[in-house]
Amino acid sequence: MAERIIIVGGGVAAVSAIKSIREIDEKVEIYLFGSERFYPYYRLRLTKALFENALKDKIMLKKIDWYVQNNVNLHMGRSVREINTDRKEIILEDGSSFKFDKLLLASGSHNFKPPINGIDKQGVYTIRKLEDIEELKSYIKDKETILNIGGGIQGLETAWILHQNGKNVIIAEAMERLMPRQLDERASRILQKSIESLGIKLLINKQVKSIEGKDRVEGFTIDSGEYFPCHTVIYSVGVRANIDFLRNSSIKTNVGAVVNEYMETSEKGIYAAGDVAELNGRLGGLWTIAVEQGTIAGYNMVGKESKYTGVTATTMLNAFNISLFSIGNVDEKYSTYSLIEDKEDDINYKRLFIKDKKIVGAILLGDTKKAVAIKALVEKEKDLSGIDLNKVSIDELIDKLK
Repeated sequence: MAERIIIVGGGVAAVSAIKSIREIDEKVEIYLFGSERFYPYYRLRLTKALFENALKDKIMLKKIDWYVQNNVNLHMGRSVREINTDRKEIILEDGSSFKFDKLLLASGSHNFKPPINGIDKQGVYTIRKLEDIEELKSYIKDKETILNIGGGIQGLETAWILHQNGKNVIIAEAMERLMPRQLDERASRILQKSIESLGIKLLINKQVKSIEGKDRVEGFTIDSGEYFPCHTVIYSVGVRANIDFLRNSSIKTNVGAVVNEYMETSEKGIYAAGDVAELNGRLGGLWTIAVEQGTIAGYNMVGKESKYTGVTATTMLNAFNISLFSIGNVDEKYSTYSLIEDKEDDINYKRLFIKDKKIVGAILLGDTKKAVAIKALVEKEKDLSGIDLNKVSIDELIDKLK
């Protein structure tokens, strides 16, 4: 009888694992259980497709035939309630159970709900699932002013899409500037100016204290006491791993399911990948990380030993009439040298962060044509020895190293 692998979760980590499993083993049984009723899809495209029709067909990770061809037993819309590691079985919300030989936890994460007074009022949304988009799209048809709580990538992409579709947008960001993990101060200022030039109101270094309205959203108050009217609130202030169904199991958890470099948990034969996996005390939280971890977990589950060595964090944003690219460590305290080119036109800005004669991070605003080349140099840790950094432009340096 063929061995059975069960995958809990229907995201890109799960699909990546299926690919690597089938690359090695065509006979092992694969069962996938997803809490959503939809086939696995691109979560990154949710906000971009907010005002599009036939959304489900456009954002599917794989066509239905792909799962048939790879002999995957799909159980969509079926949530796992708990894991019994002694009996090697999963128990679903409806009480039914399924045995496994190997198990992959790819249950992802959910958006953190900030402790704001009025956060449960009608008209407050977050974007994490396809059904979130469907509900939000219906609600905001006749709404004019929308507050976005959170100035990270998802919050900014949402604000841009709403603005493009005629909505009056307010962005509230609790940090001192926009995207401090991906941008330096100068780049943050350029991005801020670009957003404000479009008439979008930015509340930087401001905390939303309460969402006002009797039964539904009518406005909000910030920490200074100032009140602003609005009709809808969308929050995006970080994620938390989906690990509640592991609480009563012997699988070790902290902020996520704790794994080693082989993506194996504390229980032999049980793996985790993507947003639910905690490695070295940290969650991944990036699409590229989920892809790589799912691939590594899949290989190890069918006997091909593989180690996860990490993925360099990369951010790209094309919004507010500006292109943005950031990679690696852009903390100037970490680097020992920087190459900076600033045209002071509030559009074009480039900075390379260098340490130990290697490019460890980069920021590009405006002209991002060298993004792919820079990504390769950072990932390959290209040695800069023998190059006089005082006598080359950033583009010349990149061309020399390619």
